[in-house]
Amino acid sequence: MQRVLAVDVGSTWTKGVLVDPSTGAVLACVSEPTTSATDVLEGLDAVVASAGAAGGGASGDTSIADPLVCSSAGGGLRLAVVGHEPLVTAEAGRRVGLCSGAKVVSVTGGPLDPAGVRELRATRPDIVLLVGGTDGSNSEVLLHNAFALARARITAPVVVAGNAHAARQVGEALAATGRVYQVVANVLPRIGVIAAEPAREAIREAFVQHVIGGKGLSRGRRFGQLVRAATPDAVLRGVQVLAEVAGCDVLVVDVGGATTDVYSVIEPSGEDATLRKEVVAPLWSMRTVEGDLGLRWSAATVLDAARAEAVELAAPGVGAWALADWAEQVAAEPGRLPASADERACDRELARACAVVAVRRHARPDRPLADVGLVVGSGVRCGTDRTGWARRCSARCCPTPPVAGACRELPGRWSIGTTGWRPSVCWPTWTRPPPAASPPACSGSRRSGCTQRQWQSARHI
Repeated sequence: MQRVLAVDVGSTWTKGVLVDPSTGAVLACVSEPTTSATDVLEGLDAVVASAGAAGGGASGDTSIADPLVCSSAGGGLRLAVVGHEPLVTAEAGRRVGLCSGAKVVSVTGGPLDPAGVRELRATRPDIVLLVGGTDGSNSEVLLHNAFALARARITAPVVVAGNAHAARQVGEALAATGRVYQVVANVLPRIGVIAAEPAREAIREAFVQHVIGGKGLSRGRRFGQLVRAATPDAVLRGVQVLAEVAGCDVLVVDVGGATTDVYSVIEPSGEDATLRKEVVAPLWSMRTVEGDLGLRWSAATVLDAARAEAVELAAPGVGAWALADWAEQVAAEPGRLPASADERACDRELARACAVVAVRRHARPDRPLADVGLVVGSGVRCGTDRTGWARRCSARCCPTPPVAGACRELPGRWSIGTTGWRPSVCWPTWTRPPPAASPPACSGSRRSGCTQRQWQSARHI
């Protein structure tokens, strides 16, 4: 079977992983600078060549089929949500947009007036998600907004996922002005129910067909034909597969240079699985984006966010003033890598602060995360010349606490420490923080409670 190369084209780096699909073995991991100043295909082709050379092995076989590409370059996918009102349908649309891999740049609730249309246009959305009303409810606002979008000077494709009884009229209004649109099932068919998948599929299709080729990242159509999805959407799919194969709930924190994404896949149980306790039901496969948390472009705001969350900031052996100075330096020069032991310590502490604050923001009362396994990774070259992941199995797989290496206790929920330059984690198997004399511990080894298949799944994500 031919080897498969998966490539992520980011705004800064283009990264590739070469996989043997017959065994699941990772044959090579390579990265090259994204060549967005000229043509992103130059960097992508360099990754293909490097992966072929690195993965050829003794056989010398360097041939690779067309890579499977996802992309967040050019600002990623910018989505605007237009809803019936802000608290229910617009909120449902916002959640669906985040889970579709989009950066939600605008959320509007209520009838669009000329000022609202101008504000919407100013956000420069790539796609507009038009939602409104449960099936069979009042469709007046939905139709009003459809006509407003049809007349507006906004060329972005429109995904209509509102009141099914008004779908035909909405489509006719948009078609009359030649707008690109797609009508799918309502994201909020009835109170307490949220149906995200049809809208997610439509947003993904619109991104691939109408958006990625129009960002000016490449000459010709080849890049647009190679891209399969927005990067965050692909990551959430991967987290869903990991949760299914490992048989446990999973939380993933992806610390980037400008933003930090948090993904969680949870199987509801008890009342959460049977009762509708909220007007807008929770999405149990969920992504949130923290636009002010990042190791480079957003480094300065990480410190402010950490202080607001009462996260202690002190890199081992380095004062808080040095951490603040490092944050200012990398915010001014995002491509800078740590050159000394003190700078590497500051970089690690900055990554820890990003992960801690992002997890606290992601965790809400309706999302019980106490038994969820945590994976922390960084797409930024943090203190080394390669990217690393900390991997563990969840508390449901591992009945015993980890046994080696000190951790820091986050009150009531998580323990996060560092191993070398990489963020690492241990599982919340304790009901209360242990005594200071015997702190909890992390282990990088496979615990006896995990099957080999579950551990391999965690290693190869």
